[in-house]
Amino acid sequence: MPRVLGTGTFDFRRHRVAEYPVEPGQEAAAEALPEKPPEKRPAAGLASSITLLEIQRDRLTKIAAANWLKTAGGEVSSREFDPELVKEIYETELLVTGGGRKTVPLQRVMILEVSQYLENYLWPNFDPETATFEHVMSMILMVNEKFRENVAAWISFHDRKDAFRGFLRRVLLLKEQERALSIAEKTNYLLFMINAFQSLEDEIVSEIVLKLVSLQLWHSLSSGRFQMELCLNPHLIKKWKKMTRKEAKEAKKRGQPFDPSKVLEVRFLRNLIEEFLEILDSDVIHENHIGHEEIEHSDSYDKLSDDSSVLYCERFMEFLIDLLSQLPTRRFLKAIVADVAVVAKCHLSALYTHDKGRLFAQLVDLLQFYECFEIDDHVGTQLSDDDVLLAHYSRLQAFQLLAFKQIPKLREFALCNIGAIQKRADLRKKLSILSDEELQDLVCDKLKLVSRDDLWANRSDFLVEVLISFFEKRQSQKEAINALPLYPNEQIMWDESLVPSINYSGEGCLALPKLNLQFLTLHDYLLRNFNLFRLESTYEIREDIQEAVPHLLAYINREGETAFGGWSRMAVPIKQFKITEVKQPNIGEVKPASVTAEVTYSIASYRSHIRSEWDSLKEHDVLFLLSIRPSFEPLSPEEAAKSSVPQRLGLQFVRGCEVTEIRDEEGLLMNDFTGRIKRDEWKPPKGELRTVTVALDTAQYHMDVTDIAEKGAEDAYGTFNILMRRKPKENNFKAILDSIRDLMNESCIVPEWLHNIFLGYGNPSAAQWINMPDLLEMVDFKDTFLDANHLRDSFPDFQVCFVNPDGSEDLHPSPPFRIRLPKTMKGNTHALPGNEKSSTITTLNGDKMADNETEKEKIFVEAYVPPYPGPYPQDQPKQNSVRFTPTQIGAIISGIQPGLTMVVGPPGTGKTDTAVQVLNVLYHNCPSQRTLIITHSNQALNDLFEKIMERDVPARYLLRLGQGEQELATDLDFSRQGRVNAMLVRRLELLSEVERLARSLGLPEDVGYTCETAGYFWLLHVYSRWEQFLAACAHNQDKPSFVKDRFPFTEFFSNTPSPIFTGESFEKDMRAAKGCFRHLSTMFQELEECRAFELLKSTADRANYLMTMQAKIVAMTCTHAALKRKDFLQLGFKYDNLLMEESAQILEIETFIPMLLQRQEDGYARLKRCILIGDHHQLPPVVKNMAFQKYSHMDQSLFTRFVRLGVPYIQLNAQGRARPTIAKLYNWRYRDLGDLPYVREEVIFHKANAGFAYEYQLIDVPDYNGKGETAPSPWFYQNEGEAEYIVSVYIYMRLLGYPANKISILTTYNGQKLLIRDVINRRCMTSGIGPPSKVTTVDKFQGQQNDFILLSLVRTRFVGHLRDVRRLVVAMSRARLGLYVFCRRSLFEQCYELQPTFQLLLQRPDKLALNLDETSAFTERLVGDTGRIQFVGGTEEMDSLVNFRMHQIYQAQLMSHYAAYQETMPNANGPRDSTSENHSEDTDMPAANGDPDNDTHEKDKPGEDMIE
Repeated sequence: MPRVLGTGTFDFRRHRVAEYPVEPGQEAAAEALPEKPPEKRPAAGLASSITLLEIQRDRLTKIAAANWLKTAGGEVSSREFDPELVKEIYETELLVTGGGRKTVPLQRVMILEVSQYLENYLWPNFDPETATFEHVMSMILMVNEKFRENVAAWISFHDRKDAFRGFLRRVLLLKEQERALSIAEKTNYLLFMINAFQSLEDEIVSEIVLKLVSLQLWHSLSSGRFQMELCLNPHLIKKWKKMTRKEAKEAKKRGQPFDPSKVLEVRFLRNLIEEFLEILDSDVIHENHIGHEEIEHSDSYDKLSDDSSVLYCERFMEFLIDLLSQLPTRRFLKAIVADVAVVAKCHLSALYTHDKGRLFAQLVDLLQFYECFEIDDHVGTQLSDDDVLLAHYSRLQAFQLLAFKQIPKLREFALCNIGAIQKRADLRKKLSILSDEELQDLVCDKLKLVSRDDLWANRSDFLVEVLISFFEKRQSQKEAINALPLYPNEQIMWDESLVPSINYSGEGCLALPKLNLQFLTLHDYLLRNFNLFRLESTYEIREDIQEAVPHLLAYINREGETAFGGWSRMAVPIKQFKITEVKQPNIGEVKPASVTAEVTYSIASYRSHIRSEWDSLKEHDVLFLLSIRPSFEPLSPEEAAKSSVPQRLGLQFVRGCEVTEIRDEEGLLMNDFTGRIKRDEWKPPKGELRTVTVALDTAQYHMDVTDIAEKGAEDAYGTFNILMRRKPKENNFKAILDSIRDLMNESCIVPEWLHNIFLGYGNPSAAQWINMPDLLEMVDFKDTFLDANHLRDSFPDFQVCFVNPDGSEDLHPSPPFRIRLPKTMKGNTHALPGNEKSSTITTLNGDKMADNETEKEKIFVEAYVPPYPGPYPQDQPKQNSVRFTPTQIGAIISGIQPGLTMVVGPPGTGKTDTAVQVLNVLYHNCPSQRTLIITHSNQALNDLFEKIMERDVPARYLLRLGQGEQELATDLDFSRQGRVNAMLVRRLELLSEVERLARSLGLPEDVGYTCETAGYFWLLHVYSRWEQFLAACAHNQDKPSFVKDRFPFTEFFSNTPSPIFTGESFEKDMRAAKGCFRHLSTMFQELEECRAFELLKSTADRANYLMTMQAKIVAMTCTHAALKRKDFLQLGFKYDNLLMEESAQILEIETFIPMLLQRQEDGYARLKRCILIGDHHQLPPVVKNMAFQKYSHMDQSLFTRFVRLGVPYIQLNAQGRARPTIAKLYNWRYRDLGDLPYVREEVIFHKANAGFAYEYQLIDVPDYNGKGETAPSPWFYQNEGEAEYIVSVYIYMRLLGYPANKISILTTYNGQKLLIRDVINRRCMTSGIGPPSKVTTVDKFQGQQNDFILLSLVRTRFVGHLRDVRRLVVAMSRARLGLYVFCRRSLFEQCYELQPTFQLLLQRPDKLALNLDETSAFTERLVGDTGRIQFVGGTEEMDSLVNFRMHQIYQAQLMSHYAAYQETMPNANGPRDSTSENHSEDTDMPAANGDPDNDTHEKDKPGEDMIE
């Protein structure tokens, strides 16, 4: 059995890598960065980043080289550790003074981190007892920087686990034992704590930090709050007493009195909170909170607020939100937060209402939301709306009772009905009659909500706020999300704290939810994903608006109205807009049921292809209504610099809407999909005016109308003058948001066996098949095993016993096999890491088990003879030809059993083959169950589908939904329409066969008129004859020819390719007869399945029947599943199994939705199996906005989260893609990744690459024309030297005869991709050499491969996003035979994360090594043999070499033409000179235009090759 990984400590690397722009004007000397907020950094700053030369001359770089940088031999400098050096670096380079928003000089930290200051100097020399304050703080800063860059932060600590624990404890004690911290140091310290609590998957980190949020924390509660909490949670009383006894006992042992206040775990968080409140109260706004009304209206911001303190307060809110949004950290901390009344104090702080406190206010609101979250903190169950409402009523009722008995002034309040006192304003009014002393007595003594010792307890506004917060009725999550508009408006779009710009550097925090390891409830999970997905789509819409609107050239005409002097492809001026219908609200709602409007626009100014784009709008497409009103005078440069984007664009309002129908100028319906217009009646649209009917967002409309009525706001709906559309592929956000909202409104049921794991709690292996009920005891593996030896090899831990059905030993077994899975396989965790037995598992490389054969558990295998399938060739089942490895067999066994199966598939390990075999075996063992296949891309789905076609699964049970079915490379159409048509054609074929059968039996042919008559014919004539035949055979088994003579359907089967019966053996003939009857039985079963298609007349009904009733395997992309969820629910779509390919590339929410495409049955989820196949070591889902990616971890897939949680997974351990030597460049990233015999034995993998000395090489590219990397615009990195070098090598390969379709050029940046394409167009297309197979980025090429890869890494200043090890793994694993990496050696060899790969690359020369003796693409030279090496000095030398080769070819062509001319004139010069043949060695190379398979073909269509 394979090793199941994931339940031990997993060295999860944080992968998302930051790009960090460097401030302009930075000198090479050790100066701090200018104190400038990151938000205001000009984009031009990127172009003026410091150069590599300046970094090399930098003081820090020189110190690093002298003390800790590795030398060329890989040795770290042996100079002794100097604590004074650490102190000096900290004080001169890392310490920030002043009140700005910067807590560290970013560039100085960056240089230190890249130089491996932490790994090579701070950590190896760290001693918890003797380390200085500066040493600890320096380590904190380095860890924070790693988190900011999203690279592995804790991995370097794991070599000394006890010292790691010591470091964390030292950090916790830092504030008490050392000097006072500055505000910047406090912020850095806080950031470290945030990062630690976000890393609970690390065992050592969680072991230390979770003690800070344990029950011990309640020692610091006020006595009143403590009593209240124990009354509310009586089950904790016993636990509390036990804990205090234990603490007292330990204190007694030490001979000290027990004082809880001195225990670190008790005081740490309470002290942090109190320190924060002190800073909030006194440091943020220098003039105290008493006068905050004046402050609010003051113009002078500099005098009033301290930026560094504001940042600290924002970070502290983020810290508390993180703690309250995970159950293990929330459970006991929530009482402390309530006891100190953090939220109430924040609401009353001056910063909350200050202009510069907007982000802080948003974070406080988010904190309040999580403090009041609808969950039972101690059990972890979600509270329903009814539960919350009952708790609210019981609280208010108890308060009224108390007021009635003890507070005479509140007698009227006590007698009010609950509806009159549950709103904030009503409560404030009723409580206003109490004096300050009475309020204090009520809140502190009677209700015990706040301690009298609290410094704020004397403030009446604070006490009222605490009371109101405790007793007011809060909006439920459902109400909140239903009241939220799905389309973004102009206010959200340009709110930087919600939708940050792309150049978010990771230095500040944001008012966004985070997707980390755990979620409180399913509602919490959905709500966080809803908000993030909505804001991510808002960012993309904002970018589209900023792209489209400037092209319209809006201006104010003489009439004072907005006019447009330009045009935009995606936006058109509106001729008329009117709201046509506003329906009454549904019962219980305030927003209208629907709002419909009509928009008229003209397409007269567009060319035909853009007209057709506008005319192809269809139902449910999303459009945007914009109101543009530019200023009368153009903005001056100074005004433009200060103004916001909407001000510069003149943008007043943005509202989204959804198309319901579109009509032409004559009012005729266009693009109708409802069936009202038949296809043959459709006519092309007339005129140039179009009227589109749209559905507006009802929630947004209600908010707008309310604002108009109550606040006198402008009516946005009377001002719209632009209609904007978006690209269809990018415009599906509304359907996905709708799906998430629907899930929140339903009581969505995740399968019980998956629920806790999904939220991140409980036993991570609880859903593994060995822990599941209802297992398959006997599994028919069909064609999985090629022979008996293959089966033996697949179960190395077991003694395989082949038996006959009667229990006797089978001496000559042959497939197919049925296997009875032994109980030890189900109950034993021997495959889990950390268990001693795991070392006895047979690995791919042949390491044998330590156990003797006699000690092995027996596994019983039954070989059986499959029934004769039928006499025709089409009856024969298709057979698997893949020899699965033991690990793949383990994945197949796990996949066919109930529960959660996770398969990690490294590059080239046969993920798709394994998935297809799981489907095949599952179909045959559970024929009544239905399976849903989900992938990320259409390409992956089609690959999977094409392989399923090669297995023994009938085509009529396969269905492919979505847009990509047209690209399927199969003869059959697997779309819904295609399957319906196929069923109708098949019906006619089968009915004609029925007629032929009737003729052969001498019966009328009209029995084949319909499927119904055929069914009667089967019962009355076919099946009855068969039963009579069987009865006769039972009495005549001794007659060899009886079957041949008496078989009733002999005439029908007279057209078989070979005779059916021999007449020599009764048994053989009887088997053949049963095969013939099986053919008939299948035929009539198919007819029965076609019967529904006779009864259902419309295409839509037939297609829906096919999807919901007939198809056994339904495939679609995750996007299609999210878009069509509502349709699937309405149709009653059902499935039992879910298989998800590429699941590490799918957004978490897009993985979740496919699990819930069906309604629950009697409160239970039908889903029995969930099979996730992916690779978390390759690139994650694409998230366009860096802030959502880096701050919110939105690019974390469900697959990756499960791996982080320790859910067991099976890692496929043999690759069959690349040469073993190339595979070593990335297989270090995986545990035990070996090679399949194919790549070790096949001749092609043993031959060298012609013309190259090595099969892989790193080529150092120096500056070209005095330049390395350049960035014409932000993040648009280019490197001209690498581009020219790579294209020269490509031309060299083509001149040798390498086919263009076998070469791909990859790079890590889009800017370089475009530059390389330009160079190819300039140098190759002009000389007749076609472009390569692909020129694209590493990210786009994931999931693809080619024989030869030329890779450009571009960067020469900083490593950039290649520090993400996942990107490196993808880049290194695309090549099969040759990989040539062009980069700056001095930069990449020092990068800590990339060391394993670059150490291998740098074992070879860093100058391109060519073998110029080889002049064609074919060589007999073996891989290890370099031949005579010619080193290339650089870009210019390679260019000269290529030009010389091209000249040689040109000369050879001239000579061949001359020779041909001489042959035509034999008498002119006498006998022909043979010297022309001496040039044959040069003419072995193809001529520039002489490769008909590649050059000419590719030159004809360069666009197809060059455009992704």
